[in-house]
Amino acid sequence: MNVTVLGASGRAGSEITRELASRGHAVTAIARKPAAIPTGPTITAVQGDASDAAALATLIKGSDAVISALHFDVPASVLLSALKTAGVPRLLVTGGAASLEVAPGVRLIDTPEFPEEWKVFAQGGIAFLDDLRAETEIDWTFFSPAAVIEETPRLGTFRTGTDQLIVDDKGESRIGFSDYAIAMVDELEQPKHSRARFTAAY
Repeated sequence: MNVTVLGASGRAGSEITRELASRGHAVTAIARKPAAIPTGPTITAVQGDASDAAALATLIKGSDAVISALHFDVPASVLLSALKTAGVPRLLVTGGAASLEVAPGVRLIDTPEFPEEWKVFAQGGIAFLDDLRAETEIDWTFFSPAAVIEETPRLGTFRTGTDQLIVDDKGESRIGFSDYAIAMVDELEQPKHSRARFTAAY
């Protein structure tokens, strides 16, 4: 596939870019600072600002799908507008864990343990998901990760779910960046969560 990655110089974006390239996909990797984008024979690094929908549409035209690893300062409406203008049918988004349920009707962000300083960013992710849920033209997927994404060796094994936070036998919710990337590219190649959210954790 021809896949565009937005935010390709960031931690998640760079791992997703590497995973895509390792599977033979042609990757257009977009970032404000393209020098930090991973290199490879199927990776084309491009400087770009995703906050400009018209300019972004030009950069992503011809892609089979766009994977966004951006922060939520770029609204869903901007990305969706760019995809529609460019004729790209599919959007996958690296989301946050805050809106996952830890009990029926209780989200992670609603728990006393959720850090106060993270709430503003987390609310951005929740609003982004809400906007996607109103979208009917673009085939979107929102990937909420484990509560903690860390630098750990690639395992290649993890559990997936939908709206509930996945925890291990210690009550912890974790995944490594490389396995996070595997889960995202697996969803790209074998879609199971069309116009839906999913999660993954060890």
